[in-house]
Amino acid sequence: MADGGDEPEEAAELPEKEKLEIAKWFLTNAPAGEIHYVAKDIRSVLGDDKIYEMAATEAFPVYNKAHLIVLELPDRSGDVIITTYGELDEHNYFDPRTAQVATVDHVKQVCTNLRPATDEELPSPYIEEFRCALDAELCKYVGEAYPKGTCAVYCTRGKDVEGPGADFEFAVVISAARHSPQNFCNGSWRSIWKLEFKDELQVVEINGKMQVGAHYFEEGNVQLDANNECKDSTIMQSPEDCAVSVTSMIGHHESEYMASLEASYLNLPDTTFKDLRRKLPVTRTLFPWNNTLQFSLTRDISKELGIGK
Repeated sequence: MADGGDEPEEAAELPEKEKLEIAKWFLTNAPAGEIHYVAKDIRSVLGDDKIYEMAATEAFPVYNKAHLIVLELPDRSGDVIITTYGELDEHNYFDPRTAQVATVDHVKQVCTNLRPATDEELPSPYIEEFRCALDAELCKYVGEAYPKGTCAVYCTRGKDVEGPGADFEFAVVISAARHSPQNFCNGSWRSIWKLEFKDELQVVEINGKMQVGAHYFEEGNVQLDANNECKDSTIMQSPEDCAVSVTSMIGHHESEYMASLEASYLNLPDTTFKDLRRKLPVTRTLFPWNNTLQFSLTRDISKELGIGK
């Protein structure tokens, strides 16, 4: 080398496969409502449209289903939740309330086409009676509890049952989001409730999972990702009575979980933050915060440096 010194070696460029996996990781782990911002940065950093398109094609469907994003139907007759429970194939999603199938562009997050559901895709009249009753009660609950919330009820097993005497299962999906990037914050609520209608035992078993995500990024980066699971059960009754009972239980568990989150945040200064601090300094002596005047930094420095002698 000209100056005889050592120059740092240039880092070897990553293989395309590794770039692809890294890009997919960042996209799928983007906070609620922020995947398009992350995608823009990923595209810029990669500098390779081919790798970006491959990553986006794989990552966006995963992200959309994980975050239960809600898209407006092309005819504005309602919304469709992007969830595995309504997924017919990679691009087509069933909306049980309107009995329609929406074709979805995952990367643009829009519905591009709409068609009526076929008879094979729809549940029997007996199942639909239970599903409709529950959907109506849930709509009232979600409308009151989540100003920007959407819900749907899917039959996940036994959709061809024609009458009493057989078991069937539902999945209740609730999705609510509040995106306010201009105020440096975004958040989402997602809950999935699996209902097992057991005819012989005349009971409905309820298993729920609630997820809360929040991101604050004004002069910093603070994220919340919390979840909770619970179980319950109720007596199997008429469709209307079952709907009221199940919705009441869902509302109770969700309200209870939200209250517990609020309580834990109120106690953060006295619990979590306190536990993060060292209880005693290395001197094993508590610092007298109420009487700091007994310490003189000037005096100690003077003594150490021999000033004033």
